[in-house]
Amino acid sequence: MLHSFELEWKFWQPQIQKREIVSIYFGGGTPSLWGADRVHQILERIRKESLFAKGIEITLEANPENLSFELVKEYQQAGINRVSIGVQSLNNPLLKILSRTHSAEKALESIYQTKHAGIDNISIDLMYDIPHQTLQDWSSTLEQVKPLPITHLSLYNLTIEPYTSFYKRKSEIESKLPASEISTEMYLSAIESLESVSLKQYEISAFAKNNCYSRHNIGYWLGREFIGMGPSAFSYWQGKRFRNIANFNKYQSLLQESKSPVDFEEQLDPSAHKRELLVLALRVLSGCSLDSFGTLEKETMDTLKRLIQEEYLQNQNQQISLTKKGILFYDDVAAELI
Repeated sequence: MLHSFELEWKFWQPQIQKREIVSIYFGGGTPSLWGADRVHQILERIRKESLFAKGIEITLEANPENLSFELVKEYQQAGINRVSIGVQSLNNPLLKILSRTHSAEKALESIYQTKHAGIDNISIDLMYDIPHQTLQDWSSTLEQVKPLPITHLSLYNLTIEPYTSFYKRKSEIESKLPASEISTEMYLSAIESLESVSLKQYEISAFAKNNCYSRHNIGYWLGREFIGMGPSAFSYWQGKRFRNIANFNKYQSLLQESKSPVDFEEQLDPSAHKRELLVLALRVLSGCSLDSFGTLEKETMDTLKRLIQEEYLQNQNQQISLTKKGILFYDDVAAELI
């Protein structure tokens, strides 16, 4: 993988050498299994040939079962300053339903080991809407989260994606999901519980202490350009979205032949692009300035006015944002605007 990175980096380096890099994210699969030496080599190569922003955020994604004090210490010394841990649940029966190989006890241990190894910026993922999950299960998990030394939490409800083992059992699983009103109650109780320990909601599914927002994810939501490297990686650059080929052997062969590994590319027309950027920016609870989008189409402006009248959105001096009602119905708001 390191050799492939070198080849892909050579392609990108001339385009980004004068750009300031504000975040680097080692994610997808289990990058924590790479080893700290490889991560260190990659970071040193990027640091040598580009400009790191002051306070750059460098995140490693990891599963609890792969973390230990010694390993995190090695990554911290390699340059990692933020770790995102895929906890998902602190309920052992529910972890089994999710086919996770770690236990709730191991998840908690991995968080404390990460903190003790010198990483102060720790994010965890939590999931609700799990088959057979009850409000009591969810409340118990939220209580266990309260004393944890974390600075960030991402909240997800279970979605059944095509080509997954869950998708093959979609009808069976859907019959065992919490009812929609229970799901809403779980979401609202999470907001209340997390904010009681200063994990403030700043995006529909994200909470942070002491303004430790995910700089990387904020970039996605606010339309910042980014480069994804590796098989299946997505990029957004110069108004285009594109994706690398998924097959690792083909990806590597193309790079070795000095060919682009991209197998999908899309460039939205200017109006569609503005609408997409608006919808993404609305995920952030502080909202966005309408003035920053220039002239929007009449149809889009009419939809915004109607959503404001229906109290899904609010407009304060051209700063448009979701209301509490709008947060609960964001998907519907997005569909109306797109």
